[in-house]
Amino acid sequence: MSMSARLGIGFMKVLAHVPLPALRAFAGGLGRLLYWVARPRRKVVDRNLAMCFPELSQAERERIARQTFVYVAQSWLDRSWLWHAPQAVTSARLKVNGAPADLEELATGQRAVILFAPHFYGMDAAATALTMRMPRPSMTIYTTQRDPMINEWARVGRTRYGNVTALERTDGVKPVLQRLRSGQVLYLLPDMDFGPGQSIFVPFFGVPAATVPSLSRFAQLGRALVMPVISRLTPEGYEIELLPAWDGFPTGNIEADTTRMNAELERYIRTTPSQYYWVHRRFKTRPDGAPPVY
Repeated sequence: MSMSARLGIGFMKVLAHVPLPALRAFAGGLGRLLYWVARPRRKVVDRNLAMCFPELSQAERERIARQTFVYVAQSWLDRSWLWHAPQAVTSARLKVNGAPADLEELATGQRAVILFAPHFYGMDAAATALTMRMPRPSMTIYTTQRDPMINEWARVGRTRYGNVTALERTDGVKPVLQRLRSGQVLYLLPDMDFGPGQSIFVPFFGVPAATVPSLSRFAQLGRALVMPVISRLTPEGYEIELLPAWDGFPTGNIEADTTRMNAELERYIRTTPSQYYWVHRRFKTRPDGAPPVY
């Protein structure tokens, strides 16, 4: 266990008791500093925005980039109260919207549900909000952190409420399918570039993007509904929106399903572009013969 990890976690526990306006103001200043200091990551954001929003002016894309660094810092420090504040505090800052029938299906339904949870900065807040209100078992898949102490801190935070199993990405698909077939809920974030191994190329904002087709496969093999969940930072905390299950999904055609997933995601991103995870090198895997973009 590293001393830096221990100090960092201790700092987050202290921040859990700071009033939200003060915490957000502090994190906002940190985010504005990161925009200037984290130049390699800023170049990634700038490149992503140029590829996905060529119709916007450079000034408009720069505004989105500056704001996205603020959201990076705010959402990271918000994990202090998401994972350590009293439940009453956490619950009061998380507003969940959705059709009553959909919320009831998610909470107590018998059929397996996959929550398609794209990488908006409020993704951990959405998971906390929904598991806090969901009695039936659920699971999430995460990437193991290098530092064991940080890894355990994140695992405990993400399973704080409800009946949640945290599966490591290296565990494979078998435990996921077993749980889906027993009627559990899967919180899935499949919208990142995990390399060419199990990805297919489908458009993302008109650019061929290596995309993991796990949403289609899990829905097909687990006989599950797919419900998108969109999270947004607000001055009061987070607003989480549960959208209705997709009709006609999956189709049995993995490429068509994954193309639809990215198309739906584009639509969600356009509502709040600065809150999407542009710091990720989404186009790092390129089709054969295509030049690198970063």
